[in-house]
Amino acid sequence: MPFGQALLPEYDEEMKNTRKMLELVPENQFDYKPHEKSMPMGRLASHIAELPGWTMSVLNDDVFEVQQGQKPFIAGSRQELLEKFDQSVIAGRKQIADANDEHMAKMWSLNFAGKPVFSMPRAQVVRNMMMNHMIHHRAQLGVYLRLNEIEIPGMYGPSADEMKFWAPPKQA
Repeated sequence: MPFGQALLPEYDEEMKNTRKMLELVPENQFDYKPHEKSMPMGRLASHIAELPGWTMSVLNDDVFEVQQGQKPFIAGSRQELLEKFDQSVIAGRKQIADANDEHMAKMWSLNFAGKPVFSMPRAQVVRNMMMNHMIHHRAQLGVYLRLNEIEIPGMYGPSADEMKFWAPPKQA
């Protein structure tokens, strides 16, 4: 089975889980930061929303050039955040589904202001720099939400918030 085809069930599951988290981002907390070094919640959520779309560059271009001072995508609303995520997921999924193993084995590079950051096979970039990177930031977003008393959905089983439904009824 080609790598892309093998990856699609995992991709679909991680995108479903990620959307559940993004749906919870409160618009009135887009500026919230748990620490001065942290990204604001809106920027973090926007970054998560755009990550699946990076697959377009990884599978269509040989090099991605990030320019100094380049402005990131920052959603202005939860609707815009979810629309960006949904568009990114659809585009990314199609790219993965259409890619063959020979193409996935070709090298891809990320540069910042003309300087190389890394080069690795496309398959590794899709798995590590897109999916794992997104999962890492999704976990960060979970902490932001938890610190704002927002119940967290389970990703790989029930969350602590969902466990109350599994608890035995209290005895009177």
